[in-house]
Amino acid sequence: MRRIWTILIALAAVYAVLVAGLAIAMLQPPAVFGKIMAKLPGPAFLILPFKPMWLVLRAGHLRIGSPAPGFALEKLDRTGRVALPDLRGKPVVLVFGSYT
Repeated sequence: MRRIWTILIALAAVYAVLVAGLAIAMLQPPAVFGKIMAKLPGPAFLILPFKPMWLVLRAGHLRIGSPAPGFALEKLDRTGRVALPDLRGKPVVLVFGSYT
């Protein structure tokens, strides 16, 4: 009986380490997070609480009606950068989505 408890405690400890590792990965910038997730085996998504952690850790702090935070992106033709604050007063459409 003692051996069973030892095995269960060891499995719980391994699970806790895996969940903590996933949480740390989710807090990384998108490029780093993407590289980590590309190496995660498929069954891990069934075992680890991926969706609830994602909804909490990657939720952000914006609310409806809040101004978008300032950011800059490289132009498609790579001739410079476009910064959101520079477009103040002009119509801007922000499209967020996954292209994976």
